[in-house]
Amino acid sequence: MNFQLSAQGPFSLAEAARFQESFPAFDGAPRVELVFPADGTWSTVGVWIGDDLTGHVVSNPGGLAPADIAGQVSRILSLDVDGRGFGAVGERDEVVGDLQRQFPGLRPVLFGSAYEAAAWALLTHRISRSQGATLRRRLAEDLGDRVDFGDHVSFSFPTPERLATLEPMPGMTIRKVENLRALGEAAAAGDLDVDLLRSMTVDEALAHLKKLPGIGPFSAELTLIRGAGTVDLFPRETPQLHHIMGDLYDLGPEPPLARLESIAGGWRPYVGWVTFLLRNAG
Repeated sequence: MNFQLSAQGPFSLAEAARFQESFPAFDGAPRVELVFPADGTWSTVGVWIGDDLTGHVVSNPGGLAPADIAGQVSRILSLDVDGRGFGAVGERDEVVGDLQRQFPGLRPVLFGSAYEAAAWALLTHRISRSQGATLRRRLAEDLGDRVDFGDHVSFSFPTPERLATLEPMPGMTIRKVENLRALGEAAAAGDLDVDLLRSMTVDEALAHLKKLPGIGPFSAELTLIRGAGTVDLFPRETPQLHHIMGDLYDLGPEPPLARLESIAGGWRPYVGWVTFLLRNAG
């Protein structure tokens, strides 16, 4: 089963693969492999996307329609956004222009869902990203589904129902386990549905997410930006990003938030794209 993706404006699959820190190849061409619980049904899907933007489905036990899989993959690769105006942002802002030249055609690569993004935020709370990645991999191998790509196997992140049954494990506090269980229950109930979050204003969506155990301001922003694909939100709760901007825009080590938001206003409607490039460069 195949499906066809398309890009409005510049897009580089090779840059997306490079961001994944994985370079699987098919006949010498770059490709991106994705394994994720599908929106709504949470049935595990495994696909790979070739350089011609053809999607090849290798696992679809839930029998999802190709169009539904294509829609979620498009969101993950930010192909659901018209990028034809992104170049103009770089023409207005020299820093952005430099980033666009450094990462030609790179668009934000999102988590499979808002649910997965929120889980990542909980996993990495007060630990390093590498430690979080180890925990995420362990969760996938213990509770996720196995997807065979022929020459190797990948594991999906656990479905919400399985995450809700999480038992204590090494490297995870009891509070973190409890928060992840609650997240699984909330996702299973539809509280992290992407369409629901996108139907709200940004402030409404942030407030909605912050009702979940363990989800604070930073985690709520990450969930919207890297999970739901909210494009026009400037991360107010990400000091690392603020320090990067302070350096690149010669604003000093502690730039005023109001000044940063003023600069980000010139990036509209691609605020999330620029912040993704900034974090990738930093």
